[in-house]
Amino acid sequence: MGEVIPNAPTASNKVRAGLSKEESARFFGPPPLIAGENQAQYEAMRDQISAAVGPLDFLEEIWVNDVVSLVWETQRLRRLKANFLKADAARGVHRILSPMVSTDSSRRLAMNWAAREPDAVAKVDAALATAGLTIDAVMALTLAMNIRQIESIDRMVAGAEARRNVALREIDRHRSALAAALRQAADAVVDAEFREIPPRLTEGEAA
Repeated sequence: MGEVIPNAPTASNKVRAGLSKEESARFFGPPPLIAGENQAQYEAMRDQISAAVGPLDFLEEIWVNDVVSLVWETQRLRRLKANFLKADAARGVHRILSPMVSTDSSRRLAMNWAAREPDAVAKVDAALATAGLTIDAVMALTLAMNIRQIESIDRMVAGAEARRNVALREIDRHRSALAAALRQAADAVVDAEFREIPPRLTEGEAA
């Protein structure tokens, strides 16, 4: 009959549960939001990602927090890029209309179009149709006029996605190492359980 070594490490005492939601908020502080962003949406996304990953210890909590921030940053950059193009679309309208009407008229019409004045919107649509164009031409020109800024934003998006992937790989690597340690601990327990204990000699045999 084997003898089990007391206090042998097991999976239950090797792995610590992650932080509670309140502990996480206290440690990492308020979410990194800018004007116009919704804290409830950020926290809902954080809860979903944390539930999907299921951080096992404090290191994983740090990586999960990084992933949440980087996912949010990626979404923010994409949203801001679209709004940047939208905000500068009036300049695209002005550039397209310039060959059709006077510079002052095209500038005034573009400003009124940006303010969504119905008469200006109708005139711009009519001018575009006469030239065989659509609003896509306006946005294409707006993109071309801001291509360096757009490329910079795209590089920022790619960088955030790359850092997010690194954080996820670190979690995988950490779990692989943890799994190996748990297997080694489990093997030690099994070996101890079936270790041969030398039989005790009787007094006659000892004599």
